[in-house]
Amino acid sequence: MEDTQHGKDSMVISTGIRTDIVNHYSDWLFERFREGFVYTRNPLFPGRVTRYLLQPDKVDAVVFCSKNYAPALGRLHQITDRYHTFFHYTITAFGRDIEPNIPDFDERIATLAELSKLVGRERILWRFEPVFFTENYPMERILDTFDRLAERIAPHVCGCILGFVEAFFTLRTRLPEIQPLDNAQKREFARRIAPIAEKYSLPMQSCGSYASYEEFGIAQKGCYTLDKIGRANGCTFRSVRHTGNHRGCLCITSRDIGWYDSCPNLCRYCNANHSVAEVRENMRRHDPHSPLLIGGLNDTDELTDGVQTSYLRDERQISLFDL
Repeated sequence: MEDTQHGKDSMVISTGIRTDIVNHYSDWLFERFREGFVYTRNPLFPGRVTRYLLQPDKVDAVVFCSKNYAPALGRLHQITDRYHTFFHYTITAFGRDIEPNIPDFDERIATLAELSKLVGRERILWRFEPVFFTENYPMERILDTFDRLAERIAPHVCGCILGFVEAFFTLRTRLPEIQPLDNAQKREFARRIAPIAEKYSLPMQSCGSYASYEEFGIAQKGCYTLDKIGRANGCTFRSVRHTGNHRGCLCITSRDIGWYDSCPNLCRYCNANHSVAEVRENMRRHDPHSPLLIGGLNDTDELTDGVQTSYLRDERQISLFDL
């Protein structure tokens, strides 16, 4: 029987939805876990700040998402030794004309191999997203790049997530060369990429989209679910409804500890940054010793404790939800 709780405030902590914390703010991240708490602002009501406890008995899992784990590799054991963890590693088909501040493919794949040795491939998903086309990056080039990457990446991950770019209004300003991508093109791309993934025994899935490509062998499911996290970490969670973090998302709800307009990756397709000027200003305001990623508490801020509901199954007793 499914638990009717939605997990509005869960004990799954996310570090990479709003900004690439691992790549650019790893000192702050490790200090937060050492001190055992973190503050996050409400993006819609910035004067409302929530405190989340980060002690191991208060966190079910820590979910990472980054385009470069190199800055954290030497200290990652400080978290992986104490918490259940899961990792998303984003490696797209694009170069520095689209992702200006990301290391090259060889460097990132080498980092991925090290990460896989540290945490195990069963805890890592490769995010091959977003997919979109321009004159410089036509479908054929994207597919060819995926083929070359998949051959090297498949041994280090448990699967791959395919995702297409979201058509946000501001994207046309930041990427004027982007070509319209209709459902027929998405289906054609999915049909052609699926056998490449199969060639390398690389399970592929989509997430965050109402469109299904399951007929091509691409599963439609959450990219981080309690079942997936549990299998990777040898633990068991109760059956809880996964309401996602945004429309169409099939993941377990998580609490992200980052802040928008603060990612120095400056990827041109990213909707988490509105302007380079705002990113630079927020980087200037970053204090590695503050409980908040950007700035500190103001006198007018309203600070409250988050409700952290554990979904871990207590193996010592039978839950009413399991009857």
